[in-house]
Amino acid sequence: MSAVSSTRRSVISEAVAPWSEIAQLLRGGEAGTLVPVIIPRHRRRLWWLLPLWFGVFALLTGVLLSAGDSDGLTGAARGSLAALSYVLGVLALLAGGLWWWRSSIVEIEQGTNGVLTRYGAVTRTLDPGRHYLWHPWSRVEFVVDTATEIPYSAPVMACPTQENVPLRSIEFFLKFRITDAVLFVRTIGAGNFDLVLSSAVQDAIRQRARRMRTERAYDLRGSDVADMQELLNRQLSRYGVRITGCNIPDVQLPAQYQQHLATRERVAKERAAYDQEWGLTRKRRIDSLRMDIERAKKVRDARIVEVKAALNRAREEVAQLLEEQETNAQRVRFEIETRGRSGLIAAENEARAQRRLAQAYRDNRAVLQYELARRRLEVGATLAGSAPRPVVVRTDGAGGGDTSALSTLLTAQLLPRLAALPPVDRGAGSAGAA
Repeated sequence: MSAVSSTRRSVISEAVAPWSEIAQLLRGGEAGTLVPVIIPRHRRRLWWLLPLWFGVFALLTGVLLSAGDSDGLTGAARGSLAALSYVLGVLALLAGGLWWWRSSIVEIEQGTNGVLTRYGAVTRTLDPGRHYLWHPWSRVEFVVDTATEIPYSAPVMACPTQENVPLRSIEFFLKFRITDAVLFVRTIGAGNFDLVLSSAVQDAIRQRARRMRTERAYDLRGSDVADMQELLNRQLSRYGVRITGCNIPDVQLPAQYQQHLATRERVAKERAAYDQEWGLTRKRRIDSLRMDIERAKKVRDARIVEVKAALNRAREEVAQLLEEQETNAQRVRFEIETRGRSGLIAAENEARAQRRLAQAYRDNRAVLQYELARRRLEVGATLAGSAPRPVVVRTDGAGGGDTSALSTLLTAQLLPRLAALPPVDRGAGSAGAA
C-alpha cells in the first residue's frame, strides 16, 4: 500500500470495486486513502438458471412429442419437433452448465483473504488462489489484506505538556496488520476502525506528552514507544489487528518557545565550546608544567650524579693520599729499623772485638774502649727507641672508627702538616750522649 504523506492524517476506508480492480486498490489506495478491505462487485447472477430451465423444458417437450402415437405426416412432424427439442435441450443444458461453472470461479489475490458468506452469514475464509463456489447463494463478501503492514500517520495538534504548554504538533507513525479478517469485518469495519485508531493514538500521545516537560519535548523524537505499542495492541486486539511498529518522527514546538529554545541551545553550544576551549588550555598548561617539572627533575638528578661523582673522586684521592702516606711511613720505619739493626750489629761486633782485644792484651785502654762502645750501644738503643713512629689512618671501617667524608678531609689536611715537622737531629743527640 502507498504511504500517506506525514503532513496530514491517514484515512482508512473500504471500497466497492469489481474483481479486476481489487489488486490495484489494495496496493495503491483510492484518492490518498488506505484501503485494506474491498467489497467485490459481484457479476454472479442467477441468469445461468434460464438456459438450464429452458433445456429441461426442451427435453420434456421432446419426450412428450415422441411419446404420442401418430402415423403419416403428423408423426413425421412430431418426430422432427422432438429431435429438435432434444438438440435444443442438450445445447441449453451445456450452455447453462458452462455458464454456472464459469460464474462459480473466484480468484483470491496473494496476501489477502476472502470472507465467504452464504445467505448473508459468514461461513469461512478463503485462502489465496482459485476457488469454486458451486452453491448459488455463496459469495465472497469481503477481500481483506492480511499480509501487508499498512503504514498509518496520525499527527496530534495542540498537545499540552506538563507545564500546560500546547505543542504545535506531534507526528506519530505506526504500522499495523490485520490478523483476523472475519473478526475485523464483523466487529468494526475499515471506516469505524479509522476513527477508533485515530482516537486511540491521540489519547496515547497526549498521555505521553502530559508526562514530558516542555524543554525536553524534542526528546520525544525517536524515543522508545514500546509501552504505547503495547497499549495500542491491547486496545486493538479485539478487532483482529496487531501493531507491528511505531515511532515519533517529529515534534514541533510553538514558534515563540521554539525561538527561546533555539537561544538556549545556542547558549548551551557556546558554553560547551568555551568549556572545551578552557579544557584544552588547562590541559596545555598542565602539560607545560609537567614538562617543566620533569626537566627540573632531570637537572636535579644530573646534579646529584655530579655531586656523587665528585665525592667519589675526593674519596679516591684521600684514599690514595693516605695510602701514599702509609707507604712512606712504612718505608721510613723500615729504614730506621734497618739502620738501627745495622748499628747494633756493628756495635756488637765492635764490642766483641774490643772484648777479645781486652782479653788478649789485658789493657786498660781496651777496657775504656769497651766502655765507650757499650755507651754507644746504649745511645743507639736510646735513639732507636725515640725515633718517630708512623701514623696509620685506617679508612676501611674495620676498627669501628669514623669514616665520614668530613673526617677523611680533616685527616687529609693534617697529614701534610705532620709530615712537614723538622726531624730530630741524631748527630746532636749522639754527641751529647758521648
